[in-house]
Amino acid sequence: MSINSNLIIIAVTCLISIIAFNNRGLVQQLILWPPALSRDRQYYRLLSYGLLHADPTHLLFNMITLYSFGNLMDALYTHFLGPLGFVMFYAGGLIASILPTYLRNRDNPHYRSLGASGAVSAVLFASILLQPWSTLLVFIIPVPAIVFAVAYVAYTFYMDRRGTDNINHGAHLWGALYGVVFTIIMEPRIAGLFLSSLTHPKLAPL
Repeated sequence: MSINSNLIIIAVTCLISIIAFNNRGLVQQLILWPPALSRDRQYYRLLSYGLLHADPTHLLFNMITLYSFGNLMDALYTHFLGPLGFVMFYAGGLIASILPTYLRNRDNPHYRSLGASGAVSAVLFASILLQPWSTLLVFIIPVPAIVFAVAYVAYTFYMDRRGTDNINHGAHLWGALYGVVFTIIMEPRIAGLFLSSLTHPKLAPL
């Protein structure tokens, strides 16, 4: 029986996030804090920050999204890269999505970041490459995946430039880009299949 890496990632993330809700010491050990990398060389934080979440709602939203799309992508990366293919992809998503933000804030001791949203965006957008006309539920409203992707990128880019909230929208964008690029490099034929699907719309049922 093959191991479902997606479910393991969800279980570990939920466990550590729930423990950390009431353990500030654990949060301080795992959160992305620039001086811990630049000064103390604690590079593991480029991964461990994704095991933390701000609150139960943040955790629930990310894990539901990961559960909904991660199983399909787990099977794909396992097929092309072996048993740890999805783990490698997901870990890369955590690093790729946060690295630009870290480099921008590496001299800022007041900056902190946590959450798996960047890696989850990578999974979501990679799945849209495979099924651009699948139907997503966005606040209970059915939306074609490719339409959601365009709207999501536009909104996230706008909010990142605006910079008025406490959300790292840039990580979402970089994660989405990483998910698309990684998947196409892994199997270039996916790009052609995506374009073919895009030009032959066929909405998938919920």
